[in-house]
Formats: sequence, C-alpha cells, structure tokens
Amino acid sequence: MKFMHAIAVTVLAVGLAACTKSKQVQPDAGAQTAVTTTDGATTSGLGNQPAMGSNAAGAMTAQQQAMAELNARNTVYFAYDSSEIQSEYVPVVAAHAAYLAKYPGAKVRLEGNTDERGSREYNIGLGERRAQTVRKALMLQGAADSQITTVSYGEERPAAEGHDEAAYAQNRRVVLVQIQ
Repeated sequence: MKFMHAIAVTVLAVGLAACTKSKQVQPDAGAQTAVTTTDGATTSGLGNQPAMGSNAAGAMTAQQQAMAELNARNTVYFAYDSSEIQSEYVPVVAAHAAYLAKYPGAKVRLEGNTDERGSREYNIGLGERRAQTVRKALMLQGAADSQITTVSYGEERPAAEGHDEAAYAQNRRVVLVQIQ
C-alpha cells in the first residue's frame, strides 16, 4: 500500500511540474529597436548603426540562394593520375569563382581526393595538386587568395566504395565546400 502511495505522489509531482507556467520574458530597456529619423533613415536604436532593412535581408537571401545553387554543383572530377581540369567542369569552377568575386566575405575550402591506387604519399600529393589547380583557376577568374584554403585527403575519404573504374572515377575529385 505504501508503495502505491509513493507512486501516486511521484506521478502527481511530475504532472504538476509539467503544468507550471513558463516565465514570460519582458523586453529589456536597452533592447534594439528600429527608429526612423526625420530624414527617413532607419537606425537600430543603439548608436548610429543602420538597422537590418529589406535591402540587407534581400542581399542575404540572394547570397544564400547563390550558395545553395553552388552546393548542388560543387565537385570537379579528374582523369586517372591527372590534375588537369576537364572541360566539362570549367563551368563549375567559373560559377564558384563568380560567387567568390561577388561576395568578398565568402570563403571556400578545396578538398582534394584520389582513388585508392598508388601509395598514400603519392595520393596526398596528387590530391594537393588537384586542389591547387582548382585554386589557380578560381583566382584567375576573380577570387582572392585569402578566400581559398586547400586540403588533400588523398584516398582517405572515398565518395564511392569499390575496386572498379566506376568507383575510382567518383573518388578522383576536388570538392568545393563553401564556408559562410
């Protein structure tokens, strides 16, 4: 009987705890508010910094949309034992370069990869050469050096498992990862 009583009290306590009111937060006296001045300018209410208006929000949306489009086309594939960009991937590199030129605050990480053939050291070097080739192409088309970082994973991060040409072809790549 005492055991049933203890369970009933525990259930009641848990039920009451779940039903408590949540504390409503009142706006802070120093909170940011948008203020329109007599000349029509909008400020944030803290100093003379402009508030995030529709133009800034629209620009962010445009940048986010552009980044989403780039992420759909973010891989450059290479021929066996090559670090030369194939003609079919030139538009991918050009699109990323245009994005970086348009948005100077944007950054990209170039991840060089290889298939499993060859020694670990050779593949790290080949992945680096591939990433550097893409880096040079981006810079020739308007991207700044400070916007680009490179890393070579060699054969360590395969996109496809397998020991046939189809898997190898998917693993010989540079992935352009937009940061921001």
